[in-house]
Amino acid sequence: MKSDIRVCSAWETEHERPVYTLGDACPRCGADAVNSAPAPFNPEDPYGEYRRRARRRDRRGDAD
Repeated sequence: MKSDIRVCSAWETEHERPVYTLGDACPRCGADAVNSAPAPFNPEDPYGEYRRRARRRDRRGDAD
């Protein structure tokens, strides 16, 4: 799952507080923007197998 809201990867050194954006780069300093929150964890994740399979498929470049 991909989050739409991203945060500047260098906000701790470049800004007073986190700078959020929807783009791939920080609008103030131009640094890369990263996912703002980790995915929720559930030990009984019913879709974990499918998500991991899709991730492996994306890395290989397969088009299933």
